[in-house]
Amino acid sequence: MVMRTFGWSFGVTAVSLVVAFLYGGWNALFLCTILGILEVSLSFDNAVVNAKILERMSEFWQKIFLTVGIAIAVFGMRLVFPLLIVGITADLGPIDAISLAMEKGDPETPGSYAYLLNEAHPQIAAFGGMFLLMLFLDFIFEDRDIKWLTWLERPLARIGKLDQLAVIVASISLILAAQLLAEDPAVVLLSGLLGMITYIAVNGLGSLFEGQGIDEAEGTIIEDGAAETGAGAKDRTGPTQLAKATGKAGFFLFLYLEVLDASFSFDGVIGAFAITSDPIIIALGLGFIGAMFVRSITVFLVRKGTLADYVYLEHGAHWAIGALAAILLVSIGFHIDEIITGLVGVAFIGAAFTSSILRNRRLKAAGIEPEPVIVHAD
Repeated sequence: MVMRTFGWSFGVTAVSLVVAFLYGGWNALFLCTILGILEVSLSFDNAVVNAKILERMSEFWQKIFLTVGIAIAVFGMRLVFPLLIVGITADLGPIDAISLAMEKGDPETPGSYAYLLNEAHPQIAAFGGMFLLMLFLDFIFEDRDIKWLTWLERPLARIGKLDQLAVIVASISLILAAQLLAEDPAVVLLSGLLGMITYIAVNGLGSLFEGQGIDEAEGTIIEDGAAETGAGAKDRTGPTQLAKATGKAGFFLFLYLEVLDASFSFDGVIGAFAITSDPIIIALGLGFIGAMFVRSITVFLVRKGTLADYVYLEHGAHWAIGALAAILLVSIGFHIDEIITGLVGVAFIGAAFTSSILRNRRLKAAGIEPEPVIVHAD
């Protein structure tokens, strides 16, 4: 199971490290390893959320995410995206942007590739921060049967009954970040607004078409005379194997996952330039090693049913997302070390995992066998 799931990641990692060594010797090998570890530590919460969404997709769209999605994650976000940002910021063509990147300029040197990318950080942080903040708020303001931090999640779910509360809180957060932290509030406001619009549009379209797909699937079951009866039919509150997201629903869930992955990768891409400004090393470490392992962890969580067995993992991942969103917004005005960002995510995931184990033990001690949690369609 482990080798089948992580085999490609181990293979790609070995090749990437060899390429890094041939490219720049032991120093490049070391930097590539550090970047790979950095990306995995920053993105473990991403893998948990990806797995939750991937469970709702058909096998076809799961394969698309794990193939085409890999190409987008590796080449799009870790290689093309920084070049695109620098090209737009410095008004450079693609060839000039690549030439500037290969010069490996120092982040403190005006006009260098790393310097220009750092200059664009407020816009990037505002977009990614608001996208992730909306995701976090939508989660904590929803009333769920399973609650982790009950003392906090219960009152948040109660006030979450207020319509569009997530949009209100996110908008206030964006205004405060732009006015108090940004040198150019208008640019940050625009970028953050685009992040919110992207989340609302992609998430809304995915939910719309997924709901239609579930209705069609259930209608087909009834027409075929194979509808379930009794408690099994009554209790089904989420997509089953027959109602997995396909067609338009699958496409928009795939699109949602890609935008989500992009938002998670912003901090890693920017943080990588604090370690090295070499785009080749960044692509090898963040893209080929980091992104591959994040995908493998996602697949492992889905195939093992980990999220159903350890019910608080999803909660921990979303609290980590909330922390990352706050860090991105604060980083508009202050530098925050990438180690802190990584440790916060790991801490939430670790605490949620431990709480899940303790919950399962308590239930077993009471003679109750923990049952897998049904995946709800959000």
